[in-house]
Amino acid sequence: MSEGVELSAVCCDFGDFRAVDHVSVTIKPGEFFSFLGPSGCGKTTILRMVSGFISPSEGEIKIGGQNMRGIGPNKRPTALIFQNLALFPLMPVWENISFGLEVRGVDKETRRAKAEELLRLVDLPNSADKAISQLSGGQKQRVAIARALAVEPKVMLLDEPLSALDLKLRQHMRAELRAIQKRTGVTFIYITHDQGEALAMSDRVGVMSQGKLQQVDTPQAIYNQPANGFVASFVGENNIFTGTVENVAGQMGTFGTSVGNFTAAIGPGVTRNSAARLYVRPEYAHLQAAPAAGNSLPVAVENVAFEGNFINVHLSDAHGGARIIQMRNDKAIAVPAPGERLHMSFAPENAMILADGAGQPASRSAAQSALEASHA
Repeated sequence: MSEGVELSAVCCDFGDFRAVDHVSVTIKPGEFFSFLGPSGCGKTTILRMVSGFISPSEGEIKIGGQNMRGIGPNKRPTALIFQNLALFPLMPVWENISFGLEVRGVDKETRRAKAEELLRLVDLPNSADKAISQLSGGQKQRVAIARALAVEPKVMLLDEPLSALDLKLRQHMRAELRAIQKRTGVTFIYITHDQGEALAMSDRVGVMSQGKLQQVDTPQAIYNQPANGFVASFVGENNIFTGTVENVAGQMGTFGTSVGNFTAAIGPGVTRNSAARLYVRPEYAHLQAAPAAGNSLPVAVENVAFEGNFINVHLSDAHGGARIIQMRNDKAIAVPAPGERLHMSFAPENAMILADGAGQPASRSAAQSALEASHA
């Protein structure tokens, strides 16, 4: 019931603007694959090329091994769920779900039976005769999924379908979507700018920037072994140090900054001549009263932000650079007070020297933004 999707050196141009630049990736049958990236990075354009609404300027798209060039959207084994869902308000739920079957000439009794079967699949039994206006946001999402599944697609395409929902409902629908995908075995290609969605639901994630695919890997590898600085800075928070690569010895290197030299793991392709930065996740950094052996720098506590299950401690270093560490909300751990002068430390294996990637932001980190916001 599912097919793989293969993109080979796919490009898409709009006049002189290249929205997608030589993207190559193979999505396996039955896989939940997400394209993750900021607005304008080309991820929705990829989805529309796979669905057939846009033709590639260069390259090749195959579904189930068949080249899709010249095959229209209605002839492809795909179903597309739009961001606004596009449900029909004057039709009851079951007719919304079976609309694609009606267009194909399927009789009413069969359509009704299929709609009720799909409603059970998406955990909405006894909802066939309800009006769309009677449904909650999450229920509407499930109806849209059921309608897409009614035509038995081999590939489901989802364009940021959860973006209009509140946080609690989004988190619930992540689990629902993943469960539905597992039950049906259909290949899901999901578009999002929300890293939480991509990491929580996907078998693999493709991170994009400026039309280019920066990294394709499992969620764990994307987070823990980012391929370059863009991936590290876009997925999760980081303390970002600017400076120069002083030395490379095997898998480790020395990185020189204005606040000291640090030892860290070397990222892909980094040499002494690389334009690179040092990245340290807030959860891997620690505070202590005295300097630690190895990677350590003096800091001042600027602000403490309680986030429920964890606490963010915003810091500034000797040159005014914004830093951040994340602590568990544990009564046994003392929380520092604003104004305290301490030392921030981190293990070499928990820091990475990464080459700058396409779309690399300026030397401003999430920690800097947070620190500025705390002083506003």
